[in-house]
Amino acid sequence: MQYGHFDDANREYVITTPKTPLPWINYLGSEAFFSLCSNTAGGYSFYRDAKLRRITRYRYNDTPTDSNGRYFYIKDGETVWNPGWQPTRTPLDFYECRHGMGYTVISGAKNGVSARQQIFVPVGDSCEIDRLILKNESGATKTLQVYSYVEFCLWNAVDDSTNFQRNFSTGEVEAEGSAIYHKTEYRERRDHYAFWAVNAPLDGFDTSRDAFLGAYRSNASPEVVEQGHCTNSVAHGWAPVGVHQINVTLAPGESRSLIFVLGYIENPAQEKWAAPGVINKAKAKAMMARYATDAQVDGALESLKAHWTNLLSTYSVKSGDEKLDRMVNIWNQYQCMVTFNMSRSASYYESGTGRGMGFRDSCQDLLGFVHLIPARARERILDIAATQFPDGSAYHQYQPLTKKGNLDIGSGFNDDPLWLIAAVSAYLRETGDFSILDEQVDFDNDPALARPLMEHLRRSFNYTLTHLGPHGLPLIGRADWNDCLNLNCFSETPGESFQTTGPSEGPVAESVFIAGMFVKYGREYADICDHLGLDDEAAQVRAAVVQMEQAILGPGWDGAWFRRAYDAAGNPVGSSECEEGQIYIEPQGMCVMAGVGVEDGQAVRALQSVAERLDTKYGIVLLQPAYTRYHLELGEISSYPPGYKENAGIFCHNNPWVSCAETVVGHGDRAFEIYKKTCPAYIENISEIHRTEPYVYSQMVAGIDAATFGEAKNSWLTGTAAWTFVDVSQYILGVQPTLDGLRIDPCIPHAMDGFTLRRVYRGATYEITVDNAAHVEKGVAAVTVNGQAVAGQVLPLAPAGTTVQVAVTMG
Repeated sequence: MQYGHFDDANREYVITTPKTPLPWINYLGSEAFFSLCSNTAGGYSFYRDAKLRRITRYRYNDTPTDSNGRYFYIKDGETVWNPGWQPTRTPLDFYECRHGMGYTVISGAKNGVSARQQIFVPVGDSCEIDRLILKNESGATKTLQVYSYVEFCLWNAVDDSTNFQRNFSTGEVEAEGSAIYHKTEYRERRDHYAFWAVNAPLDGFDTSRDAFLGAYRSNASPEVVEQGHCTNSVAHGWAPVGVHQINVTLAPGESRSLIFVLGYIENPAQEKWAAPGVINKAKAKAMMARYATDAQVDGALESLKAHWTNLLSTYSVKSGDEKLDRMVNIWNQYQCMVTFNMSRSASYYESGTGRGMGFRDSCQDLLGFVHLIPARARERILDIAATQFPDGSAYHQYQPLTKKGNLDIGSGFNDDPLWLIAAVSAYLRETGDFSILDEQVDFDNDPALARPLMEHLRRSFNYTLTHLGPHGLPLIGRADWNDCLNLNCFSETPGESFQTTGPSEGPVAESVFIAGMFVKYGREYADICDHLGLDDEAAQVRAAVVQMEQAILGPGWDGAWFRRAYDAAGNPVGSSECEEGQIYIEPQGMCVMAGVGVEDGQAVRALQSVAERLDTKYGIVLLQPAYTRYHLELGEISSYPPGYKENAGIFCHNNPWVSCAETVVGHGDRAFEIYKKTCPAYIENISEIHRTEPYVYSQMVAGIDAATFGEAKNSWLTGTAAWTFVDVSQYILGVQPTLDGLRIDPCIPHAMDGFTLRRVYRGATYEITVDNAAHVEKGVAAVTVNGQAVAGQVLPLAPAGTTVQVAVTMG
């Protein structure tokens, strides 16, 4: 069943009931200020770093309760309701939520009064705008009381949720005019505060949570709202909130607009105070003044929509398949931008209290957005590379506020270095900007160790080359892409981290998956060397790649598929010799994408094994058979119940690898079949099974061994977004950026007649028409550029600002 529908013309998903299986959320903001907003106005806000600059509180582990957000209580006589149903859950006469590109609009109606809550983060400003538009739809005058509500977090989200012996004594606010200022710790080391303001005179306010809610009450039934008047409380210690009371009288047909601003302000040390103990509010008042009128808010909202129209015009397709078009043109690219901004740090599943920006994660995410914002991709690459260690290995994550690596989940994930090559290669292929390789970049965030970025790539490659095991395959370290395959951990104690327990290196545990990466990205590194005139280095790299390819086809091959690894005892993992976990998805996808085994048929055989042993109606599971007991030698992967997460769940992230691999061997029908199985738009009608949002990808879907087969979890922040966009845009539709220009190589379902595609590349616009009247799956018979035939499949580079007409005939 469905709980809403797509509105492609407005680039929105329309939710028609507040009772979705899980909270269905949207991300607001794309620069420094971010808000997560659910379909019932739940969620939280932060500035840059969800852990260290959290602005509002959220109560985790409560799905689908979804407690705390930006709420408006409307009291109409004895009836109290919210436009988004939560938190009072008063039955509404009408409800609708529209999640759009960077904004959400929630509409509700009750007893002849309608309320529309528009929520967005404006471009170029550090605030959230909440505009509430009330209208009297009845035939009688309505006298209403409106109460706003946010609960402030005391900045550090971890400390805020754990250190109560301190925090119940530190909360501080100021109330002035129609604004409430949250200034906890501002007197000490902090130079920042937040505020919650409205563009109307107040009939009361509260800043103490206890005063507003009342003893033993939740935000579902605040005592202040029940009694009908605020207490004008000023929080001293305890829990600070922001509550405005505005009494509104509406004649029949009359409307009233109220504009609320949740803002973040930083002051230089010398400008912190307006008077002793009184914060300097000049910047806050200037921010409020920018959004004081409906015309200003309308303008900011139009600027936001124009921003997204411009971004999404970079790549678009018309295929005749509306589901394919909406995912490629709107939602997949939108999710790619969110994963760029967040990595894996802030969602309803990743609480933002632990993980920062992942090294591997951010490198992969870049693959999906580099065509949208190449300048920010450049900055991100330099930030990531600066956390690398001098030997070429890396911190596994870093904090976005400080941009420094942290060891919260350790280091020694031996696939990390190669992902940096992947990210830089993608940037170079998109932009042609080789100057980035000359940028001086720190090692371990130490300027004294800075070297050119090219040296970082060299050390990345050489790290893998110098860390090989007895089969000539790369040592896995703590883990590779699969963080839960912990071959050097050996944890027997409850509560230990699988990622930080045990040695970060082992003498023999090897990864066939990293070997596939080494082949794929080693070849791309050699191409970079060629362009720099480093002929000897390019030759050495290619020789190492050939040797690695031979190792994969030798000890990495199991007879009908690629093995996954060798454990610390030298035994194969992902082999027919194993009792459980005989075949894994990851090496089949990565090795074939790298071209391993294509010439001699082993690639096709491996993909056949995937179809025979791993495929299900909801997607390809990660391994089979599932682990039914804990394997000390394998670690976390065997700690999950069968069918969940890495233990034979459908890990959506690596399904696109197999789809990409199928295009490498020319199987367009199969590639598209795999694409559709996890693509949200194609499975919208099973939302009661899938449960997560039908407009974005999730990290995993419960596998065939699970009791909840088909149920998704961990939506939004997943490498699935970037890799699926790479799959559909570069492998299936086949428009591939190379160092020399765009290469055209579609691999589509044979029944597809063709498609037209618009692609902005290095400043030029390519309008590409693909004709598949021959109904083949792969093969380019002819290419013309502006009416002139060209040899090969790589388009000549066009001057920036020009439009190029490209006609492609498949056959």
